[in-house]
Amino acid sequence: MKLKGAKVLVTGGSSGIGKATAELLIQEGAEVLITGRDEQKLKSAAKEIGAVPVHADVSTDEGVERAYDAVGERLNGLDILVNNAGIGSRKPVDELTRKDFQEVFDVNVFGAAMMAAKASAIFKKQKHGNIINVGSTASLKGYPTGSVYTASKFGLRAMSQCWQAELRPYNVRVLHINPSEVTTAFGQESRRERPEEPQKLTAVEIAHAILSALKMDNRGFIPELTVWATNPF
Repeated sequence: MKLKGAKVLVTGGSSGIGKATAELLIQEGAEVLITGRDEQKLKSAAKEIGAVPVHADVSTDEGVERAYDAVGERLNGLDILVNNAGIGSRKPVDELTRKDFQEVFDVNVFGAAMMAAKASAIFKKQKHGNIINVGSTASLKGYPTGSVYTASKFGLRAMSQCWQAELRPYNVRVLHINPSEVTTAFGQESRRERPEEPQKLTAVEIAHAILSALKMDNRGFIPELTVWATNPF
Protein backbone atom coordinates (compact mmCIF):
# COMPACT_ATOMS: atom_id res chain seq x y z
CA MET A 1 0.00 0.00 0.00
CA LYS A 2 0.98 3.62 -0.33
CA LEU A 3 1.73 5.07 3.09
CA LYS A 4 1.68 8.73 2.03
CA GLY A 5 -1.62 10.16 3.27
CA ALA A 6 -2.56 6.94 5.11
CA LYS A 7 -4.50 7.43 8.34
CA VAL A 8 -3.01 5.44 11.21
CA LEU A 9 -3.83 4.69 14.85
CA VAL A 10 -0.99 3.33 17.01
CA THR A 11 -1.72 2.22 20.58
CA GLY A 12 1.05 2.47 23.13
CA GLY A 13 2.71 5.03 20.90
CA SER A 14 4.59 7.09 23.46
CA SER A 15 7.68 4.86 23.53
CA GLY A 16 9.33 1.71 22.21
CA ILE A 17 7.95 -0.13 19.21
CA GLY A 18 4.83 2.04 19.03
CA LYS A 19 6.75 5.29 18.93
CA ALA A 20 9.33 3.98 16.44
CA THR A 21 6.59 2.69 14.14
CA ALA A 22 4.65 5.94 14.35
CA GLU A 23 7.79 7.94 13.57
CA LEU A 24 8.65 5.91 10.47
CA LEU A 25 5.06 6.11 9.23
CA ILE A 26 5.09 9.89 9.63
CA GLN A 27 8.36 10.06 7.69
CA GLU A 28 6.55 8.21 4.88
CA GLY A 29 3.84 10.89 4.85
CA ALA A 30 1.16 9.15 6.94
CA GLU A 31 -1.10 10.93 9.42
CA VAL A 32 -0.60 9.20 12.75
CA LEU A 33 -2.54 9.30 16.00
CA ILE A 34 -0.89 7.72 19.05
CA THR A 35 -2.44 6.68 22.36
CA GLY A 36 -0.86 6.22 25.78
CA ARG A 37 -1.69 6.13 29.48
CA ASP A 38 1.02 8.55 30.66
CA GLU A 39 -0.28 11.88 29.38
CA GLN A 40 2.94 13.85 29.84
CA LYS A 41 5.08 11.19 28.16
CA LEU A 42 2.53 10.86 25.37
CA LYS A 43 2.45 14.58 24.60
CA SER A 44 6.24 14.78 24.64
CA ALA A 45 6.56 11.86 22.20
CA ALA A 46 3.87 13.26 19.90
CA LYS A 47 5.58 16.64 19.75
CA GLU A 48 8.94 15.00 19.03
CA ILE A 49 7.75 12.89 16.08
CA GLY A 50 4.83 14.96 14.77
CA ALA A 51 1.97 12.67 15.81
CA VAL A 52 -1.48 13.48 17.19
CA PRO A 53 -1.66 12.49 20.89
CA VAL A 54 -4.77 10.99 22.47
CA HIS A 55 -4.66 10.25 26.18
CA ALA A 56 -6.50 6.93 26.27
CA ASP A 57 -6.21 3.64 28.14
CA VAL A 58 -7.21 0.94 25.67
CA SER A 59 -7.81 -1.56 28.48
CA THR A 60 -11.09 0.27 29.20
CA ASP A 61 -14.19 0.76 27.07
CA GLU A 62 -13.96 4.50 27.75
CA GLY A 63 -10.41 4.58 26.46
CA VAL A 64 -11.33 2.72 23.28
CA GLU A 65 -14.21 5.12 22.65
CA ARG A 66 -11.93 8.12 23.27
CA ALA A 67 -9.39 6.80 20.78
CA TYR A 68 -11.98 6.30 18.05
CA ASP A 69 -13.68 9.62 18.72
CA ALA A 70 -10.28 11.17 18.01
CA VAL A 71 -9.90 9.07 14.85
CA GLY A 72 -13.15 10.57 13.56
CA GLU A 73 -12.37 14.11 14.64
CA ARG A 74 -8.63 14.35 13.90
CA LEU A 75 -8.01 11.82 11.13
CA ASN A 76 -11.45 11.64 9.52
CA GLY A 77 -10.90 8.00 8.62
CA LEU A 78 -8.65 5.02 9.25
CA ASP A 79 -6.45 2.81 7.09
CA ILE A 80 -4.15 1.14 9.63
CA LEU A 81 -4.52 0.04 13.25
CA VAL A 82 -1.32 -0.92 15.07
CA ASN A 83 -2.26 -2.85 18.22
CA ASN A 84 0.96 -2.27 20.12
CA ALA A 85 -0.10 -1.48 23.70
CA GLY A 86 1.01 -4.24 26.02
CA ILE A 87 2.15 -5.05 29.54
CA GLY A 88 3.88 -8.04 31.07
CA SER A 89 4.14 -10.14 34.21
CA ARG A 90 6.53 -12.81 35.50
CA LYS A 91 5.50 -15.16 38.30
CA PRO A 92 6.02 -18.81 39.21
CA VAL A 93 2.90 -20.89 38.68
CA ASP A 94 2.40 -21.51 42.41
CA GLU A 95 2.20 -17.74 43.06
CA LEU A 96 -0.31 -16.83 40.34
CA THR A 97 -3.52 -14.97 41.16
CA ARG A 98 -6.62 -14.23 39.15
CA LYS A 99 -5.71 -10.53 39.35
CA ASP A 100 -2.38 -11.19 37.59
CA PHE A 101 -4.22 -12.53 34.56
CA GLN A 102 -6.93 -9.87 34.62
CA GLU A 103 -4.49 -6.94 34.56
CA VAL A 104 -2.46 -8.27 31.63
CA PHE A 105 -5.39 -9.63 29.61
CA ASP A 106 -7.28 -6.33 29.96
CA VAL A 107 -4.54 -4.70 27.87
CA ASN A 108 -2.96 -7.42 25.74
CA VAL A 109 -6.09 -9.36 24.79
CA PHE A 110 -9.31 -7.51 25.62
CA GLY A 111 -7.92 -4.07 24.72
CA ALA A 112 -6.50 -5.30 21.42
CA ALA A 113 -9.77 -7.06 20.61
CA MET A 114 -11.94 -4.02 21.28
CA MET A 115 -9.64 -1.77 19.25
CA ALA A 116 -9.79 -4.27 16.38
CA ALA A 117 -13.57 -4.55 16.66
CA LYS A 118 -13.92 -0.81 16.04
CA ALA A 119 -11.34 -0.83 13.26
CA SER A 120 -12.84 -3.83 11.48
CA ALA A 121 -16.26 -2.17 11.34
CA ILE A 122 -14.64 0.74 9.48
CA PHE A 123 -12.54 -1.51 7.27
CA LYS A 124 -15.38 -3.83 6.28
CA LYS A 125 -17.51 -0.86 5.22
CA GLN A 126 -14.76 0.71 3.10
CA LYS A 127 -13.50 -2.68 1.82
CA HIS A 128 -9.87 -2.16 2.82
CA GLY A 129 -7.67 -1.73 5.86
CA ASN A 130 -4.77 -3.14 7.85
CA ILE A 131 -4.47 -4.46 11.40
CA ILE A 132 -1.00 -4.99 12.87
CA ASN A 133 -0.94 -7.01 16.09
CA VAL A 134 2.34 -6.75 17.98
CA GLY A 135 2.81 -10.13 19.57
CA SER A 136 6.07 -11.65 20.80
CA THR A 137 8.15 -14.77 20.42
CA ALA A 138 6.21 -15.60 23.60
CA SER A 139 3.31 -16.12 21.16
CA LEU A 140 5.18 -19.21 19.97
CA LYS A 141 6.76 -20.86 23.01
CA GLY A 142 6.32 -20.69 26.76
CA TYR A 143 9.07 -20.17 29.32
CA PRO A 144 9.44 -20.38 33.13
CA THR A 145 7.41 -17.71 35.01
CA GLY A 146 5.74 -16.68 31.73
CA SER A 147 2.26 -18.13 32.32
CA VAL A 148 0.40 -14.80 32.26
CA TYR A 149 2.26 -12.94 29.52
CA THR A 150 2.67 -15.96 27.26
CA ALA A 151 -0.99 -16.88 27.58
CA SER A 152 -1.95 -13.33 26.58
CA LYS A 153 0.29 -13.40 23.51
CA PHE A 154 -0.87 -16.88 22.49
CA GLY A 155 -4.38 -15.43 22.75
CA LEU A 156 -3.50 -12.45 20.58
CA ARG A 157 -1.95 -14.76 17.98
CA ALA A 158 -5.11 -16.89 17.92
CA MET A 159 -7.24 -13.78 17.42
CA SER A 160 -4.95 -12.67 14.60
CA GLN A 161 -5.60 -15.94 12.80
CA CYS A 162 -9.35 -15.64 13.33
CA TRP A 163 -9.40 -12.07 12.01
CA GLN A 164 -7.36 -13.08 8.98
CA ALA A 165 -10.02 -15.66 8.11
CA GLU A 166 -12.91 -13.28 8.77
CA LEU A 167 -11.58 -10.15 7.09
CA ARG A 168 -9.82 -11.38 3.94
CA PRO A 169 -13.11 -11.27 1.97
CA TYR A 170 -13.19 -7.51 2.71
CA ASN A 171 -9.62 -6.90 1.48
CA VAL A 172 -8.46 -6.34 5.06
CA ARG A 173 -4.93 -7.49 5.88
CA VAL A 174 -4.02 -8.72 9.38
CA LEU A 175 -0.36 -9.15 10.33
CA HIS A 176 0.81 -10.73 13.60
CA ILE A 177 4.42 -9.79 14.32
CA ASN A 178 6.59 -11.58 16.89
CA PRO A 179 9.62 -9.61 18.10
CA SER A 180 12.19 -11.37 20.24
CA GLU A 181 13.70 -9.31 23.07
CA VAL A 182 13.70 -5.58 22.32
CA THR A 183 15.41 -2.98 24.52
CA THR A 184 12.39 -0.81 25.33
CA ALA A 185 10.66 0.34 28.51
CA PHE A 186 8.59 -2.86 28.49
CA GLY A 187 8.70 -4.57 31.87
CA GLN A 188 10.35 -1.56 33.51
CA GLU A 189 8.52 -0.27 36.58
CA SER A 190 9.96 3.19 35.87
CA ARG A 191 8.71 2.95 32.25
CA ARG A 192 12.09 4.34 31.16
CA GLU A 193 13.69 3.05 27.99
CA ARG A 194 16.45 0.50 28.55
CA PRO A 195 19.83 1.28 26.94
CA GLU A 196 20.55 -0.47 23.65
CA GLU A 197 22.59 -3.68 23.73
CA PRO A 198 24.61 -4.87 20.71
CA GLN A 199 23.10 -8.37 20.75
CA LYS A 200 19.46 -7.40 21.24
CA LEU A 201 16.91 -5.81 18.93
CA THR A 202 15.84 -2.19 19.07
CA ALA A 203 12.35 -0.89 18.40
CA VAL A 204 13.51 0.42 15.02
CA GLU A 205 14.08 -3.09 13.62
CA ILE A 206 10.48 -4.00 14.44
CA ALA A 207 9.18 -0.73 13.03
CA HIS A 208 11.05 -1.38 9.76
CA ALA A 209 9.55 -4.89 9.58
CA ILE A 210 6.04 -3.50 10.05
CA LEU A 211 6.54 -0.84 7.38
CA SER A 212 8.00 -3.36 4.93
CA ALA A 213 4.94 -5.58 5.34
CA LEU A 214 2.55 -2.66 4.91
CA LYS A 215 4.32 -1.50 1.73
CA MET A 216 3.56 -4.78 -0.03
CA ASP A 217 1.01 -4.34 -2.81
CA ASN A 218 -2.51 -4.68 -1.43
CA ARG A 219 -3.08 -7.90 -3.38
CA GLY A 220 -0.88 -9.75 -0.86
CA PHE A 221 -0.16 -9.77 2.85
CA ILE A 222 2.13 -11.41 5.40
CA PRO A 223 0.02 -13.27 8.00
CA GLU A 224 2.82 -13.68 10.54
CA LEU A 225 6.36 -12.43 10.89
CA THR A 226 8.92 -13.30 13.56
CA VAL A 227 12.01 -11.13 14.09
CA TRP A 228 14.96 -12.54 16.02
CA ALA A 229 18.21 -10.92 17.10
CA THR A 230 20.96 -12.43 14.92
CA ASN A 231 23.19 -13.50 17.82
CA PRO A 232 21.61 -12.84 21.24
CA PHE A 233 24.38 -14.58 23.22
